[in-house]
Amino acid sequence: MAKAKKITYTLAALAVVAAIGVTGRMWVVMDSSRSNVADDKVRLADFHSSDADAIKRGEYVMRLADCAACHNADFSGGYKIDTPFGALQTSNISPDRETGIGNMTEHDFFNAVRQGRGEHGFLYPAMPYTAYTQMSDADMHDLWAYFSVQKPVKNAIDENAGMNFPFNIRLAMAGWNLLFFDNSAFKPQSAQNDAWNRGKYIVDGPAHCSVCHTARNALGGEISSQYLQGGNLGTWYAPDISPNPHAGIGKWSDEQIADYLKTGSNGESVAAGPMAEAVEHSTQYFNDQDLKAIATYLRSLPASAKAKPTAFVMDKTKHDQAALRYEVDCSACHGLSGEGITGMVPAFAGNTAMQNDPTNMIHALLDGARAPHTEGRPTSAGMPAFSWKLNDQEMADVINYVRNSWGNEAAEVKASDVATLRKATDAGDKLKVPAAK
Repeated sequence: MAKAKKITYTLAALAVVAAIGVTGRMWVVMDSSRSNVADDKVRLADFHSSDADAIKRGEYVMRLADCAACHNADFSGGYKIDTPFGALQTSNISPDRETGIGNMTEHDFFNAVRQGRGEHGFLYPAMPYTAYTQMSDADMHDLWAYFSVQKPVKNAIDENAGMNFPFNIRLAMAGWNLLFFDNSAFKPQSAQNDAWNRGKYIVDGPAHCSVCHTARNALGGEISSQYLQGGNLGTWYAPDISPNPHAGIGKWSDEQIADYLKTGSNGESVAAGPMAEAVEHSTQYFNDQDLKAIATYLRSLPASAKAKPTAFVMDKTKHDQAALRYEVDCSACHGLSGEGITGMVPAFAGNTAMQNDPTNMIHALLDGARAPHTEGRPTSAGMPAFSWKLNDQEMADVINYVRNSWGNEAAEVKASDVATLRKATDAGDKLKVPAAK
């Protein structure tokens, strides 16, 4: 009996300690005292900044944070984001009173952007407040000034209507935040120089690079041990951007990193899919100093542990058939020797980005792709879809040929890999040739 009481008391004590720990953690996660530097009286619809310099700086912060890519150029929202838990639509963040954020005060705005707490409850981390929480007060004030001069647009959005139960319950995000949200401002490291600190601030804060380029666990939390080492992004793959020479950007010079972000191409790789959107709406506007700072920071990171891929040796018949198909369908743009077209079409020869995860190559073949339109490279090339022309095996053979030619070495892509992505992207099947009558 005494032993049973002792066990009961011990369990009760542990429960109390755990409750105290959870309460303390929730206090830290929910703390919005940093927002107290913002005005809590004037609503956005009633405010029109007259500070031209702040508005200009705020526009640059908006570009750093890539707001337009998800919320549209007029900030009216409605962009669909597919997640493993259902579909989200981005909110209207124009100054409209009824359907936008016109009724928000600057204090509310700070809470939404940096703490993920909006007018309708907790926000989903598809809106990267988990990164924006590091944004400075000065950048937030300027961003507020910029939004105050935007045109109100009426567009009612039911953001989480497409989310599956129980993920459509916003209150559930309180538990997610408890597990994964680091509610901390950016702190410069005194041991590093200004360029490094600026690069880290941009990468981890407004540019929110880890949101796409870091793998996530089953609950959607970033796996910190795989920081910037590649992650799935719907039916696309955000590649490793650590200094790994085989899987990452270890072979890129600082100039190539800056050129890729500024123009969407660096002579080897061309941005496509979500990254093309990021370049078009965001990174092409970064100034040269910030681009150099990003390169400085990325270069300092530890390289991922991914090993050089092992080559796949194709059956001679399949190899020869794939080589002919490549020459007929691909070589006009990508070159007979995989040399590509500088600034427009990615080179295949020696392109480490395509020798690892094949998702983006499969996606581009199935649905086509478009390079970003940038001021530096206004002629953005487009790639047509081949889902109508190639079946799963034919597509896998072409990819295997490309990934194991011209000095490339990569693992086998199977027809089943293509079939899985064909279904996920809703790409059509290869057209059947009508029988002759």
